[in-house]
Amino acid sequence: MTENIEQTTDAASTEVVFHKVCRSGQVPEGYVRRFYVDELECAVARLGGKAYATSNYCTHLDCLLSSGKLQDDGIRCSCHGSVFELEGGQPIYPPATEPIAVYPVREDEGEIYVGVSQADIEHGGPRRRKPRD
Repeated sequence: MTENIEQTTDAASTEVVFHKVCRSGQVPEGYVRRFYVDELECAVARLGGKAYATSNYCTHLDCLLSSGKLQDDGIRCSCHGSVFELEGGQPIYPPATEPIAVYPVREDEGEIYVGVSQADIEHGGPRRRKPRD
């Protein structure tokens, strides 16, 4: 379901490309869902009417953030309760001490687009899913 809509003019590996990941209605207020951008696994959430995209893995023990819950101050990991802010990815509550990756999001005509670079894809995935041949 990847569809590129915009590119910037940075070096090739850091060039941000926006990919369509889902329809806006697939991520209702207060929910977090898992989607893929190429081989990069993302958690896409909606809080306060705004869509956010982060890495789907907690930096504490690699648990899936898409299995967690949203709360007023961020996304909570379901395994050990770490909470990360959605804007910058910083850990708010332990046990995690390292930030999660965050990605720019655009909504246009009922679709959610996540901006990632080739370096993001190479660094962020796959962890649990085998790449397609």
